[in-house]
Amino acid sequence: MFSFNVVMAWNVFKFCALLRGLGSVMIMLVLSVVGFTYYAVVVTNYWPAVLAGGANSYSSVAILILFHILLVMLLWSYFSAVLTDPGSVPPNWRADVDEESGDPLVLTGLELSKPMLNLQHTASLVGSGIQKIRYCKKCNQLKPPRCHHCSACGRCILKMDHHCVWVVNCVGALNYKFFLLFLFYTFLETSLVTIILLSNFIAFFNEGEIPASPESLATTFLTFVLNLAFALSVLGLLAYEMKTTPKWRYDLGRRKNFEQVFGMDKRYWLIPAYTEEDLKRLQTLHGLEYPSKPELDSQHY
Repeated sequence: MFSFNVVMAWNVFKFCALLRGLGSVMIMLVLSVVGFTYYAVVVTNYWPAVLAGGANSYSSVAILILFHILLVMLLWSYFSAVLTDPGSVPPNWRADVDEESGDPLVLTGLELSKPMLNLQHTASLVGSGIQKIRYCKKCNQLKPPRCHHCSACGRCILKMDHHCVWVVNCVGALNYKFFLLFLFYTFLETSLVTIILLSNFIAFFNEGEIPASPESLATTFLTFVLNLAFALSVLGLLAYEMKTTPKWRYDLGRRKNFEQVFGMDKRYWLIPAYTEEDLKRLQTLHGLEYPSKPELDSQHY
């Protein structure tokens, strides 16, 4: 049993080390897909149509404008998710009570003797019957509500959702909005590319006269398939991220849930940024406390 646990721990360690090492590779992969799509849409198909003039040039200009707007928003959201620290536990942070059900830990006498804990305060909590205090043994610190340890990042992440290999970062309190916007604009961009290249995709299978060179037609075909696959995959991820959990203490309703992530200012909902006012007043962005339903505050699950 001991050897099995050692092997499992070693495998997990190697997997986490691999995730850290994939950083620059994944970013280059994303940029390669973007570049390949840009070449197929702009260079191969629609910019030549603009230069040729005629009635089709106007629709080509409109498509190129929309394509570039979505591309800018996609890349802006992507690098915001990549470069924004999702949030770490402040030094010497102290918990009052256990705020959620995930990973509760009853502190033993040995753990209560750790010098980093406020012994008098912790003893008063345990003595009053509140025994569940979340504590990370790896970071040697207490954990705020909805905070979890990420083995790939090697630290506790505030409001951790998951570690995403595509953004080479954890998705947490401070970059969750940026990650969702990245998915949103990726879906819009890939859907647009799929729609505008559909006729070229169909032409690939026609036995009649080919409207373009075989090289450009093959490039367009691969771009269509690639973007269709990404559109369907991202749609599934968006549906998963937007799902709700019944009778969850942090579920405040669709409107308030949305504002907790995207902010109160409607002008900033679709851009990867927050107003100064939202950064100050939204508890979720601080990652330490979260508004919840009073009738469910006593639940620990």
